[in-house]
Amino acid sequence: MLYDLRQALDRERFKARANALYAKDAIVELTEKAGRTGRQNSYLHLLIGVVAMDTGVTLEYAKREYFKRLVNADLFVCEVEDRYRGKIEVLRSSASLTKEQMVTAIDRFKRWGTENGFYMPEAHDADILRDIEISMKRMEQYL
Repeated sequence: MLYDLRQALDRERFKARANALYAKDAIVELTEKAGRTGRQNSYLHLLIGVVAMDTGVTLEYAKREYFKRLVNADLFVCEVEDRYRGKIEVLRSSASLTKEQMVTAIDRFKRWGTENGFYMPEAHDADILRDIEISMKRMEQYL
């Protein structure tokens, strides 16, 4: 269960849950979840959009095949045991990455894009990013 301890209600729920587990003498694991930021999400979406528009593939394809499988396989590609099919390859959700892992994944993708002839703007290039966003909106039926 995730609790946002900046919120009063979540703080109370967290305390109640922790006290209940304490009373049961349970074995627990407590970790801090530092997920990726909204800015990272937006920036990554635009970088994937650059590749998708330039290659003529969908956003989903560019994200799955180029960003996850090709460039960041060590972060996303996992083997799991399927009851009927045996070992199969699955892709982790980017939501499961930490902020630091997402920084690594984005940096690798930018480097790969640049090496392969795509213009990969920096996160602070607001005008260029806005132009990419507008282009993506125009082409959204194809992406």
